Amino acid sequence: MAHQSSPVPRRPRVAVRVGSVPVGGDAPIVVQSMTNTDTADADATVRQVAELARAGSELVRVTVNTEEAAAAVPSIRERLAAQGVNAPLIGDFHFNGHRLLTQYPACAEALDKYRINPGNVGRGRKKDEQFTTIVEIACRHDKPVRIGVNWGSLDQELAGRLMDENARLPAPKPAAEVMREAMIRSALDSARRAEAIGLGHDRIILSVKMSGVQDLIAVYRELAARCDYPLHLGLTEAGMGSKGIVASTAALAVLLQEGIGDTIRVSLTPEPGGSRTQEVVVAQEILQAMGLRAFTPAVVACPGCGRTSSDYFQRLAQDIQAYLRDQMPVWRNRYPGVEDLKVAVMGCVVNGPGESKQAHIGISLPGTGEIPVAPVYVDGEKTVTLKGENIAAEFQQLVADYVVRRYGAR
Repeated sequence: MAHQSSPVPRRPRVAVRVGSVPVGGDAPIVVQSMTNTDTADADATVRQVAELARAGSELVRVTVNTEEAAAAVPSIRERLAAQGVNAPLIGDFHFNGHRLLTQYPACAEALDKYRINPGNVGRGRKKDEQFTTIVEIACRHDKPVRIGVNWGSLDQELAGRLMDENARLPAPKPAAEVMREAMIRSALDSARRAEAIGLGHDRIILSVKMSGVQDLIAVYRELAARCDYPLHLGLTEAGMGSKGIVASTAALAVLLQEGIGDTIRVSLTPEPGGSRTQEVVVAQEILQAMGLRAFTPAVVACPGCGRTSSDYFQRLAQDIQAYLRDQMPVWRNRYPGVEDLKVAVMGCVVNGPGESKQAHIGISLPGTGEIPVAPVYVDGEKTVTLKGENIAAEFQQLVADYVVRRYGAR
């Protein structure tokens, strides 16, 4: 009944603390997201950070690209705290991070982590100077740094040098392999430089994001074998809708199954007018489906077939799933362990009783031509049979009662 998968062993990583959230070490894999508001618009940014945090994002990244954005960060932090939203804030810096962090020390202090991209930190001599400035500020404020290399903004000087060296080899490697090596070298060289400046080994997180599934898997496998820094996973520019969800899941699931990854983000392009929180839900569902973490009770439901010509079971499954997710902000604190609850909503007698018995609580609705009754199973035993017009409401109440009974006494 309610079988739980064995956890995947994680590769040893250094522990880094981001605000109040541990990353790496033996900490759970952390879900991260990013706002798409103009950070200078403090009202909109506060609303979205709060929305993401309440959806379950444990770290939230904001763009800090202008003086107005940098000036707004302390107020954003204060207003979130006043609402009880304490998710650590990460500042995303490109091109001018050294200047903004220098000119706005209150921003540098308010942020819980800085993200810098070695490919966008500067050019030529200025690159080292500007990188050094950011790292020194991180040291001064005791902030961790994610060194985030991105395929689309790779350090072209490094990439060109490695390509030239490869071309002189008797048997040159494929260009894609050289580019992956440039990604890894950029991350590791930058981490070593940061440590030489004074940043602690336990204050660094790395990422090497790419937009191709196989490229992402290959580059993270190699990076994981060559360092013990915590790794942030994400398929960059994943795309919209099912394409983005499937591509991100395919890439991240392989790496997570191999014990690679300490924090993840699913970089979905929202539908026009769509909620940014979808990327949080997908990230949670990836981790939960793999048995790595539990965030909300799981609903098992059959896909439907010729035996289920009515859509009643589909609507009930949808309603129960929405109900459970809506209750979690309260249930998470009131009923510890409720996120492990498994509920089954099945559409006919073929697999309905069996799946319902395997769940903590399940209902087997009648299929086409079956007797119009719905047996309910609790902890593997049939307890009641529902019938009539109020099956959905009655089953929802049975689920709520079960939660109180099972998890309330802990």
